Amino acid sequence: MGDSKPPVTPDDDPSSGKPTLFSRISRIIFGGPRSLADTGLFHSLTLVPFLAWVGLGADGLSSSSYGPDEAFRTLGEHTYLLLALAVMTAGTVFIISAAYKRIIEEFPHGGGGYVVATKLLGSNVGVISGCALLVDYILTVAVSLAAAGDAVYSFLPPEWHGLKLMTEVVFVVALTVLNIRGVRESVMTMLPVFLVFLVTHTLGIIGGILAHIGQIPATATHVQEGFSHGVATLGMGGMLALLLKAFSMGGGTYTGIEVVSNSMPIIREPRVQNGQRTMTYMAISLSFMAGGLLLCYLLWNVVPQEGKTMNAVLFGDLVGHMPLGKPLIWITLLSEALLLVVAAQAGIIGGPRVLANMALDNWAPRRFASLSSRLTTQNGIVLMGVLALVVLLYARGDVRALVIMYSINVFLTFSLSMLAMVMWTVQTRERRAHWRRRSLLFGVGLLVCVTILIVTIIEKFREGAWLTIVVTGILLILCHLVRAHYRTLGRKLAKLHREMEPVIAAVEAKAPTEVPAFDTRYPTAALLVAGYSGLGVHTLLSILRVFKGHYRNLVIICVGVLDTGEFKGEHAVEGLQEKCDETVGKYVELAHKMGIPAVGRTALGTDVVDEGEKLCLAVGHEFHDVTFFAGQIIFQRDQWFQHLLHNETAFAIQKRLQWNGRTMVILPARVR
Repeated sequence: MGDSKPPVTPDDDPSSGKPTLFSRISRIIFGGPRSLADTGLFHSLTLVPFLAWVGLGADGLSSSSYGPDEAFRTLGEHTYLLLALAVMTAGTVFIISAAYKRIIEEFPHGGGGYVVATKLLGSNVGVISGCALLVDYILTVAVSLAAAGDAVYSFLPPEWHGLKLMTEVVFVVALTVLNIRGVRESVMTMLPVFLVFLVTHTLGIIGGILAHIGQIPATATHVQEGFSHGVATLGMGGMLALLLKAFSMGGGTYTGIEVVSNSMPIIREPRVQNGQRTMTYMAISLSFMAGGLLLCYLLWNVVPQEGKTMNAVLFGDLVGHMPLGKPLIWITLLSEALLLVVAAQAGIIGGPRVLANMALDNWAPRRFASLSSRLTTQNGIVLMGVLALVVLLYARGDVRALVIMYSINVFLTFSLSMLAMVMWTVQTRERRAHWRRRSLLFGVGLLVCVTILIVTIIEKFREGAWLTIVVTGILLILCHLVRAHYRTLGRKLAKLHREMEPVIAAVEAKAPTEVPAFDTRYPTAALLVAGYSGLGVHTLLSILRVFKGHYRNLVIICVGVLDTGEFKGEHAVEGLQEKCDETVGKYVELAHKMGIPAVGRTALGTDVVDEGEKLCLAVGHEFHDVTFFAGQIIFQRDQWFQHLLHNETAFAIQKRLQWNGRTMVILPARVR
């Protein structure tokens, strides 16, 4: 009979079987595991359009805190161009947003620029877009939190400014923890901040315009005189070049638009309609904020001040003279700072999703496609947080330096997406009713994005743009090395499977024989498999060859892992269970053909080691005298990077089973 000793889980104290202090603290901070049996699981993890606007649109909306600021400073004394700049900014927001609404229709499962470029332009172009997006999202976190620090310390005494960088570091850590808990929980935490920002800034812009509505004729005269002076001093070409430069330097304004397309899996069904509605909310709010702020800079004749953001100066002029003016300024800027923290959320949401998609395509280590017990891409979230922290410390929280590095990769991705959609729309024009209109939309979007990209690289190359290009290039090289490794391994495994095919065919061709009854009095071999493959069959045959006649029974153990590739919708769990059942059924049938009684046991989870251990311990209690087996790819030479690229699941489960007093044998499959 089986041992009555209860199994010890990884989070338990081996001596007592109770959760350790570390595991209890971890659950308090990050939350407990989610159950895959919960029928409301997907509902609880997805967002309605309004909450998606809060969690994802905050990135675009908050960019009005630094995008218009940078564009305004670029104009210098030529503020008469602000009106044209405001119109161009608002128009660009609507063009890019409209283009991405069409992209959502074609790619409802998300992936953003990486998936668009991969599917339509090929994997080698797609990985460029993916690398650009990863660097972009790291910089999203860094620049948003640096701008948040600027907003907070704009109304604090100068002697406190030495604490700004440390405050931004705390923001990074807090956001990382919140997102490991789950996106919905982090969004709900930030909802009040978003609403306060929206109300204060909307009222400020409307009030700023209405308060100076009587001076519009004088402002119009100023713009006209400035325009004439600009033509006389700069020439028409020089003035247009200045306007184009300011427009491009304000490119940070548009940087959050793509995140909705990338993060479609967290949008609630009907996904396409809700995703497009989220894009509409974002386009209206961002164009109003960015265009309205630029117009207010013009109407109020705002002048930059040392140590203050342009918005801090503007709102100081707007309400500083009122009885409660100072508290109102504090509330407005604090909400702006906190919304920028929410905006960094978009990077921590979007970056791991891009990384997971790249991992599924073998451009990145496969562990980044894994989900945690909270069903979040924990490995990617932690990586994004750490790298954002490094970038923030490198730039010492300087927003202007970060924005330069930031905009380049954003518009590289935008440009590739627009190019891909132009080509796709033209190629599929025969089945599209409005292909000309869509081609024009993507064509205009492509022209705008390429223009901003080229101008930014030329103007800011020596000021930090070169660093973004170098880092993205290094990341691209690493991705190609990772994929080359996985491709080589894939070829070796395919060869192993081909070698097993004649053996499988010979067994399957045998006439049906009577299979003995499963008798638990005799030794049982329990085989862990990931799928019906050459490795699994090779391991099964090795058991029968090496331990000939010893094991009379066979248990097939299969753990279905819910990763980002499987986590696509409400029926994902059922589909994964069916896949596991099919895998086990094939092995059981193969064993029966060889006259061996066999049964199957399955489990689902997000961590194959945790679930594999639990299932093996349950099998150990169910069957008498059981030995566990698994196949493991081994390399002729052990390299340090192999531990990063491969989970080495069999060794991890073996160690845990040995701790629980169970025997597990790993049979090698050699790869040279």
